[in-house]
Amino acid sequence: MVSKSRIACFLVNQPLRPAAGRRRALALVAALALPIGLGGCSSTLSSMPTELGGMPANTPQPSGAPVAYPAVHDMPPPRQNAVLTDAEQKAAEAELAALRERQAKQVATPAKN
Repeated sequence: MVSKSRIACFLVNQPLRPAAGRRRALALVAALALPIGLGGCSSTLSSMPTELGGMPANTPQPSGAPVAYPAVHDMPPPRQNAVLTDAEQKAAEAELAALRERQAKQVATPAKN
C-alpha cells in the first residue's frame, strides 16, 4: 500500500525530503543564527559611536551606589485623626447642603454688571 504523502508528492512532481535532512538543515540554521543573535548582546551602548546609538561624549557617568528601592513591606503609621461623631457628621452634611443650595441660587440668577 502506498501512503498518501507519496501519492501527493508524485502528483505535484516534487521529491520527498527525508525528515533527517530537515532536522540537519534546521540544526545548521540554528547553529548559525545563535552566535549572530548573541553577538549583538556583547556590545554596550557606551562603547558604540553616537551615530549608531551610543551615548554622547558629555553624558554623565552613572554612580556606583546601588539604586534605593522603595520599602515595599513597611507599613505606614496608623492615622492620627479620629472618626466624626454622629453630631459632627450631621453638621457637616447640613453645611454642605446649605452650600449646594446657595450655589444653585447663584447659578439661577444672572449676574448684574
